[in-house]
Amino acid sequence: MNRFENFKAGLIKDNPVFSLYLGICSTLAITTTVNNAIGMGAAVIMVLILSNVIISAIRKIVPDEIRIPVYIVIIATLVKIIQMLIEAYAPALNTSLGVFIPLIVVNCIILGRAEAFASKHGIADSALDGLGMGLGYTLAVVAMSFIREVLATGVLNLVNPFNEAQVWLNVRLIPEAYTISLFNSPVGAFITFAILAALVGAYKKHADEKAAQAGEVK
Repeated sequence: MNRFENFKAGLIKDNPVFSLYLGICSTLAITTTVNNAIGMGAAVIMVLILSNVIISAIRKIVPDEIRIPVYIVIIATLVKIIQMLIEAYAPALNTSLGVFIPLIVVNCIILGRAEAFASKHGIADSALDGLGMGLGYTLAVVAMSFIREVLATGVLNLVNPFNEAQVWLNVRLIPEAYTISLFNSPVGAFITFAILAALVGAYKKHADEKAAQAGEVK
């Protein structure tokens, strides 16, 4: 694949959540509100891009025997820096996400892209791969959180992560009498994930069949 195709694959075809099924634990836990999803998505994007770039830059000088510990140290350092920035400038988001920010260190998406892509490709390609996978993860968690928050509360609420007193958007989409509190629970998270993963799977199957038919015509 060329750079654009590789970038685009991370959004849907190879979406880390709905296609590769990576990072599921944090996805199910933090998708109660859109604010949480956007904050976590931004953190994952930054860690993915920076870790891919650094690992790609040092890939030729790191011995194979110790490459995984080296990758983990790099990822852990980046996560700690980002956690400190969030704690300093967006304390409400830090409180809301809690332990799931430091757990980015063991997120399968981060280490998986480091091992499968960044350790074998150049800096530019690795940065683009990190951006594509990060955006794919962000789209996935935002979609899940939007469905869960609206169905559970009937309201879409967005606040400034740097000033929780500043409300950007607060609109009721479903009357309170028709909300489904189940979607604010772990069961609701699993149901939402299953439905969206099934839709992505159906889309991929349709796209593969269409590509196969086009190949037969040629």
